Amino acid sequence: MRITELHVEPNWMLSIVADDGRVGRFDVRPYLQDEAFEALRDQNEFTKVVNGGYFVEWGCGADLSADTIEARWEIVGNVAKQRTA
Repeated sequence: MRITELHVEPNWMLSIVADDGRVGRFDVRPYLQDEAFEALRDQNEFTKVVNGGYFVEWGCGADLSADTIEARWEIVGNVAKQRTA
């Protein structure tokens, strides 16, 4: 999966659009207990996420691969289906 769009939502959620049109939400909260993600407990730091296509990353060095996101996200729609409806 390649991430084509990335949006920050409240409560440490990411809204993601994949290259195949799937739209999903990914909850980062379970990762905040890990030392590498500690800085992201600050919502302002969390909002500074960058889309790397095959990963997302933050300035503190924390990152998540698209594979990890795909394995644990909640699919909520499909952009292609929404645009043709």
